[in-house]
Amino acid sequence: MALSFPFSAIVGQDEMKLALLATAVDPKIGGVLVFGDRGTGKSTAVRALAALLPPMKAVVGCRFGCGPTDLSVCPDCQILRTPGSRVKTQLQPVPVVDLPLGATEDRVVGALDLEKALTQGIKAFEPGLLARAHRGFLYIDEVNLLEDHLVDLLIDVAASGENVVEREGLSVRHPARFVLIGSGNPEEGELRPQLQDRFGLSVEVRTPQDLQQRVEVVKRRDAFEQDPQGFADRWQAEDAQIRTQLEKARKRVGQLQVEDDALQLAAQLCMRLGTDGLRGELTLMRAARALAAMEGARRVDARHLRRMARPSLRHRLRRDPLDESDAGTRVDRAVDEVLPA
Repeated sequence: MALSFPFSAIVGQDEMKLALLATAVDPKIGGVLVFGDRGTGKSTAVRALAALLPPMKAVVGCRFGCGPTDLSVCPDCQILRTPGSRVKTQLQPVPVVDLPLGATEDRVVGALDLEKALTQGIKAFEPGLLARAHRGFLYIDEVNLLEDHLVDLLIDVAASGENVVEREGLSVRHPARFVLIGSGNPEEGELRPQLQDRFGLSVEVRTPQDLQQRVEVVKRRDAFEQDPQGFADRWQAEDAQIRTQLEKARKRVGQLQVEDDALQLAAQLCMRLGTDGLRGELTLMRAARALAAMEGARRVDARHLRRMARPSLRHRLRRDPLDESDAGTRVDRAVDEVLPA
């Protein structure tokens, strides 16, 4: 298995790294949309984060990677979990699955296993990419160029957490809960609003303009390519520190209460920005709580809301023909007006 570039060795891109860490602490945030220049470490950061996460328990024999306490409907687990018996589990890495632009719908959702159908005359389901991504990350590069029928499919699965396949005499329903990571260049096309709204956080990445930072990026990448294991060993302590922080935050996040004063500030900010629906408040609350958990704070306060406001809300703003400012600047202005420093 190829080594991933160490997460702690990524130079700059602090907003992207914070957003990815927050979704790792609380997957209910809803994934991350990363827009910006090519070659800025988007896919590198996703794989580096997955390598940081502890192996997950999975039911032996389940093709969908269900956990031992997973209550979702799963055709494999219905067979494996007989009354009065305990299922066997094994540890396996958190999956990172790429969804290529040219993927067919059969490859994404799954289809009839033709080999078994032809050789054994059995109608069996061959899981697709959504099944492989269950409990992990589904990464879509150039997400803004994804075909419309796949966009519609992803919207349905992201909302329900299940993949339903009704075709070729098959009727299969299986769990498909994953952190959706999308990247792209906005100059090459806009993302459908329905899918954009499904991403919890949105961040922008840019090519570094600082000379020393650019040099450091090239030096570290070259060192990794020359000696992946040696480079990973040099950053092992820093990655271990982040891993410990993540594990503690995952245990702590469910115990953190978001008090009414913080919720009122989040709601006031969303009202000031004119965001549609309540998904903005929910995402901002969850992201701020994840940040507080990572910092070991006892409560969510305005400081956490300020740090997570931009990624939580910038992609939820209506276009204002009278305001030529970019979305991030508009969020920053509203934050300064609503949230105490």
